[in-house]
Amino acid sequence: MTGTRPARRGRPRGTSTRELELIALRLFTEQGFHETTIEQIAAAAGVSTRTFFRYFDAKASVLWQTFDTEVEAIRSALADAPDDLPVMEAVRHAVLAANHYRAADVPELRMRMTLVGTVPEIAASASVRYDAWERAISEFVARRVGQPADALFPHVVGRATLAACRAAYERWAARADADLTVYLDAALRALAGGFREPLTEPGSG
Repeated sequence: MTGTRPARRGRPRGTSTRELELIALRLFTEQGFHETTIEQIAAAAGVSTRTFFRYFDAKASVLWQTFDTEVEAIRSALADAPDDLPVMEAVRHAVLAANHYRAADVPELRMRMTLVGTVPEIAASASVRYDAWERAISEFVARRVGQPADALFPHVVGRATLAACRAAYERWAARADADLTVYLDAALRALAGGFREPLTEPGSG
């Protein structure tokens, strides 16, 4: 239209990885992962595709910014853990400190779970992230016990911790009756205790 100002290109003030993440999640849910293009995500955010690729290396990666931040937060917390703090106590504290999900976040996270469960590309990127999460634990354990990170004991602790946290996450997402940390705390305490007695369901009384 004559006289209108040209559309602004590039990264507008206030655009963030979180905004791109939420826009992508909405579009993936509304019209499908394969049907949504990077150009559409960028346009909805008011940025160029070049700007999109400054943040993310692939379309599926846009959903994992928060998770990647969580992994780094766990690594940082474990690096700062006092040497006299028992290993599983240090792990539990680090995991709880890195997770800030509330019951109000469940609808968004359920959409993510649906995409991970139904889109192979997203499932593949999830595997890479889970491996990084597990390594954050196993590498810390290895340093504490003086073993290689790929030795059996650190590997078992990393894998078991990831499994316990995923179980807590899935149960929390199904119930949405408390913060995620309530479920993570219960699961990790049971793991550290060797599952000597049945786990009490959070919120059951």
